[in-house]
Amino acid sequence: MNSARNWAFWGVLAAVVCGCAAGGSGVTTTKVVPTARRQAVKDASEEELLARYNEYVHSVKSVDATVELKTTTGSKYNGVIDEYHEVKAFLLAERPADIRVIGQVPVVGKTIFDMASDGETFELSIPPKGKFVEGAVALERTGAKPIENLRPQHLFEALLWPEVRKEEIVLFEEADDQDGRYYVLTVLRGGYKSEILRKVWFDRADLNVSRYESYGPKGTLLSDVHYSDWQSVTVDAIAATSGAGPLQYPRQIRIERPRDEYQLDMKVSKVTLNETVEANRFRLQAPTGVEVVHLGEDGETKKP
Repeated sequence: MNSARNWAFWGVLAAVVCGCAAGGSGVTTTKVVPTARRQAVKDASEEELLARYNEYVHSVKSVDATVELKTTTGSKYNGVIDEYHEVKAFLLAERPADIRVIGQVPVVGKTIFDMASDGETFELSIPPKGKFVEGAVALERTGAKPIENLRPQHLFEALLWPEVRKEEIVLFEEADDQDGRYYVLTVLRGGYKSEILRKVWFDRADLNVSRYESYGPKGTLLSDVHYSDWQSVTVDAIAATSGAGPLQYPRQIRIERPRDEYQLDMKVSKVTLNETVEANRFRLQAPTGVEVVHLGEDGETKKP
């Protein structure tokens, strides 16, 4: 497949988007961390964490955010990608699977991409190229360049998590590293042989989700998302009457897709949760005079 057929438009979208041994003595020295500097941790049971997670999932129905997107591989490629190392984006996502992202050049505000997806199909407008692309989300192709593997649904999955259902098997453990102490809930996929479906990491400093891993068949790591800088957010006035209480949202999100070979950093500068969203805000129409391309199993088809 040539570059144009091989999801080249995703490339446009994304760019535009300790003991120390004493010398030979066999003696080790222990460094004691002052009590004031030790990280305080909170305790929670498996049931409490599951309840906390699902309560949050049910409380957050939509996300309206202004973000800065930056890919780690964008600067390696030519053309538009070289021009836009970072992109300011207006992002709107709503359950069960709708997402809309408009990317603009910082400062000047020129739109460089506009995409939407309902979880089954997607539309992508690329004004600088005079092109409009549509196709099925389930269509999988490996791009010649790693960043071409970026999909709008990858962003949705990082923003709005699925609930953990009562019938799902969950494992509970503690984990420590040099950065902190964590609780980990591992959700299993059933069937002939149980497999890991996802892992949810809770930072014991505040019990907020700090990491979210998603797995495919045979234990394949599909997505590894890190969250930090949780802050209180604005909740739509109507939604606030539901009694959900104060909500928080992470201001720093890093999406790592090992098999797709790209990493996306997202800095959230403004966010509102649970606003009422009209369905037409997630739909795109091809502008007059642009090239319309449909991607299918048989390749690329240009429409009149």
